Amino acid sequence: MRPEVLSAAARRDMFLSPDALEIVLSSSDPVPFLNNVLDTVSKSSAFVTKADIEAFLSGDKAMSQSFKAVRPPNKRLGDISIVPDSDITGNSTCEGTIDDFVRYFQSRYSILKKIIERHRDFGSAMSIEKALGMDREVRVIGMVGDVKDTKNGHKILAVEDDQGTRCKVLILNTTPAINDVYVNDQVIGIIGRPGNKEPGRKRETIIADQIVWPDVPSNNSWTANDNVSSVAFLSDVHIGSCTFLERTWEKMIKWLKQNSEEQELNYIVLPGDVVDGIGIFPGQEQELSITGIYKQYEALAEHLKEIPDHIKIVVQPGNHDACRLAEPQPALGSVFTGSFDSNVLLAGNPVYMNIEGRTVLTYHGRSIDDWISGVQKLTYENPLAVMKEMLVMRHLSPIYGQRNALAPEKRDYLAIGTVPDIFVTGHVHGAGYSEYRGVKMINASTWQDQTEYQKMHNFNPDPGIMPIVHLGTGRVDMHDFRK
Repeated sequence: MRPEVLSAAARRDMFLSPDALEIVLSSSDPVPFLNNVLDTVSKSSAFVTKADIEAFLSGDKAMSQSFKAVRPPNKRLGDISIVPDSDITGNSTCEGTIDDFVRYFQSRYSILKKIIERHRDFGSAMSIEKALGMDREVRVIGMVGDVKDTKNGHKILAVEDDQGTRCKVLILNTTPAINDVYVNDQVIGIIGRPGNKEPGRKRETIIADQIVWPDVPSNNSWTANDNVSSVAFLSDVHIGSCTFLERTWEKMIKWLKQNSEEQELNYIVLPGDVVDGIGIFPGQEQELSITGIYKQYEALAEHLKEIPDHIKIVVQPGNHDACRLAEPQPALGSVFTGSFDSNVLLAGNPVYMNIEGRTVLTYHGRSIDDWISGVQKLTYENPLAVMKEMLVMRHLSPIYGQRNALAPEKRDYLAIGTVPDIFVTGHVHGAGYSEYRGVKMINASTWQDQTEYQKMHNFNPDPGIMPIVHLGTGRVDMHDFRK
């Protein structure tokens, strides 16, 4: 349409300023609109400005009635796409061999080591073997194999580097790093000094002065732009469960139909557990309203069809979905999604998306269980604290061998190699928003009421809340549909 508008102006020996052109293009019928504007502007000037158009709109109201109200230009900076190398779908090669696991952890180490080496306080690292022979400050990078607390409140980490050399790292209770979170299989940088050398024995300890995390750079920030689009997140829908909140869902759908177009809500992401599944836990069949897995996805398709057509939808799997349990999970197969509309995009878990220039990392969040069970100060009531630790360690699921199964792919898809603008999880049926070093952290809500299992554990979910992130300003709105 831009060439047609410019040609229409040129035929009348007129030219449009860039801001005037954008306003014209935002009208419902740009060329007739432009011709009406040109009829009103002074013939003494060859240029049509934004002020000329504003004068036209405020002057002859009758003339502009046939056109939609001209809002500020609809700045849409692209569309939505999956970052190809972030999605395991179609790229899985692991067979579960020892070599696969070795390669997997080497990949993790390599990704996180490079990030640590870029830290302004770190500098170049040396091998643990070389560091233990020094009589000065040293810098090493290693993977944590074990974490122990001493009776005096110190911590001792068992650390191994990529050369296969191990050492102990002593963190004294007087060191600020004593208060940090430590888990197995994370990669850290250590600035410190070798312990005293005993006659006839090799050193085996580095006393840490500082622990360097991969972390989000401290100068990272959200840069606002004039994009008007927004994205919403709907996690843990659990279609097929007796406790699916049908009325609350319908309230949300009604709101979307009335408001989404005007508010430029153009994307919705569903990060997992979109259905309740079959055989997920003992006795689940007693809590299902739809007992067949294919029927559950057919019902999901019908619920998604209620969403206005202009909204593009991304569906990811979670631990309740018909997908391999081990992470990273590939996208749902066509055998389950054949009835989905064409505006539904299927993606794996986790995945990076590019949504109109913003980098969005979405992860269902099964590993939150391991974080909470392994770190005393982390709780289900505050999943955002867990998300912060994921960003600090630059890994979604560092702990191997717990509840969250990890597939040993040739590359570690759960390492946070790229700092996202928006980071989203679900899984714990909470709803919350926070920000860490410029990253918008969203724990998406659920559309399932309290289950029997949750009652047994005295856990109260936070359902029916839809977080919306405005891609231009970064503003986060939490729409509550429970009322």
